Amino acid sequence: MTALLRYQTALLLRSQRWLAPFLLYAVFVGVGVNAGEPVLGALGYTVAALVPVSAWAVRICLGQEPPAARAVTAAAAGRTRAHLAAILTGTGTTLLVGAVAVVAVTAVSAHRGVSPLAAGLEGLLAATACALTGTAVGALTTRPLIPSRGWSLTTLLLGSLLALVTTGSPAKSAVSPLVTAAHTATVSYPWPALAGALVVAAAAVGLACRATAWE
Repeated sequence: MTALLRYQTALLLRSQRWLAPFLLYAVFVGVGVNAGEPVLGALGYTVAALVPVSAWAVRICLGQEPPAARAVTAAAAGRTRAHLAAILTGTGTTLLVGAVAVVAVTAVSAHRGVSPLAAGLEGLLAATACALTGTAVGALTTRPLIPSRGWSLTTLLLGSLLALVTTGSPAKSAVSPLVTAAHTATVSYPWPALAGALVVAAAAVGLACRATAWE
């Protein structure tokens, strides 16, 4: 699996397809977060955007190999392992970018009544929950479940939106406490949301990997 992850990461970096989602995310955070605003509210804004970014990154990683190269990788390592490695590459890259964003936003925001360490930890947990939720969306809205590019993109955008607004969604459960605590400085670590995101992501990724047999 380590070799597959290195291979997928190298493909992603060389293709430069990562530029679109991550640069847009950087612009989104840079424009939307102002230095000196309450840290928890700023973190809520920052981590919420990781849902579509993670879904987009997973979609890119699952489609970056030409069909011939994908067939060779599947023959050498197995379809399921190859598919899983691509998903993990998208998720891991998003988590890294999200962690950097959380640290940066925590550093420039106002810490009225809350310590930077507590705020940063809540932000990292929420970022992980959002990235995992986005992973589930990305895994379910691209090949092999939805091979059409048009429908894949449409369902990805709709799924990301629903993940952020639907009651009970791990992403919404992680973001809402940050937004509502923007002016109360009440830290509440989103452990239940993170656990839910792990379950949802594992189920979605498992289904997507099993579905590779249909290709």
